[in-house]
Amino acid sequence: MDTSVVSSKFQVVIPRKIREKFNVKPGQRVMFIPYQKSLRMVIVPSIEEAYGILEGMNPDNLREEEDEAR
Repeated sequence: MDTSVVSSKFQVVIPRKIREKFNVKPGQRVMFIPYQKSLRMVIVPSIEEAYGILEGMNPDNLREEEDEAR
């Protein structure tokens, strides 16, 4: 398990093994999501990377449409 320390400026270094495994690059955006008693860091894909990510999704039972019907 790789760990890091929070600096006095509240900065955290992502360990090299993790950066290489997930191909994290300088300037890339990340999002922090609190979940129960943990904090999840998620890499935010660029528009180009996200294009087509929902291809093949079945839009028949979208939650928004169900909420609108209420």
